[in-house]
Amino acid sequence: MIIEMQNDPGADDGFRDLAEKITRESEFRCTNYKDGCVRRRIAVRMRARGAATYAQYGDLLDNDSSEYERLMDALTVNVTRFFRNPNAFAVAAERVIPELWHRVPRITVWSAGSASGEEAYSLAALFHEHARSIGALGRLGRVSVLGSDIDRGSLDAANRATYLPASFTDTAPEILDELFPRMGDRRTVIPAIRAITRFERRDILRDPPVPAAFDLVACRNVVIYLDRATQEALVDSLFDSLRPGGYLIMGHVETIFGRARRNLGPVDIRERIYHKPL
Repeated sequence: MIIEMQNDPGADDGFRDLAEKITRESEFRCTNYKDGCVRRRIAVRMRARGAATYAQYGDLLDNDSSEYERLMDALTVNVTRFFRNPNAFAVAAERVIPELWHRVPRITVWSAGSASGEEAYSLAALFHEHARSIGALGRLGRVSVLGSDIDRGSLDAANRATYLPASFTDTAPEILDELFPRMGDRRTVIPAIRAITRFERRDILRDPPVPAAFDLVACRNVVIYLDRATQEALVDSLFDSLRPGGYLIMGHVETIFGRARRNLGPVDIRERIYHKPL
């Protein structure tokens, strides 16, 4: 997931060449993102390294292999928390999780662009809490949650499953200690939730969708940073990944396009939760 940054150093005629170079030589397909977003992230590294033009920064990338790693960190800045935008999780807990639990024998969930894992673990926690509420924790193993991201460092953090207190500012106090107990100056995810959650590296812009593989897909605050053509292609890909009867959760300011718009029914428009008909 990518966030806005300030202080664009200004456009120069070398930007498009640099963007194509980064796309060609790295794992980040920056030519699919809005130019302004990419410029601001590159500006962070240009200022840090004293490069005055995009051409100078391109030369720096050629001569210092470690700079590509730092650039990838700047381009894929991850800002997330457990249960970020709590209302969306509250609607999912009330209207999505119980329906899937009742209808689907083996439930598959995908957190696309899961960053350091908070969203994937939050979705797993919703199923854990529903199972506990109906006395069915012994059946939690029928749920499988996949978190995917392009950034390997974020995936390493997700697999460690230990987080600083700031990650839990949106977490309800009544579940905080039970699901995320303290471990020194951090908190960790309980084994029952970790057991149903796994992570893998996946580039949602380049890797093909897995048709009808998931009952619930969350892709929040990713689409907004893409150009219009890439937005539509990605949302269609997410739609294809849903099984009939599945649910899609988008970010608060994101819009669905194309086939997905025509074929997904609203569950909660405000929270950007949609349903694929059976």
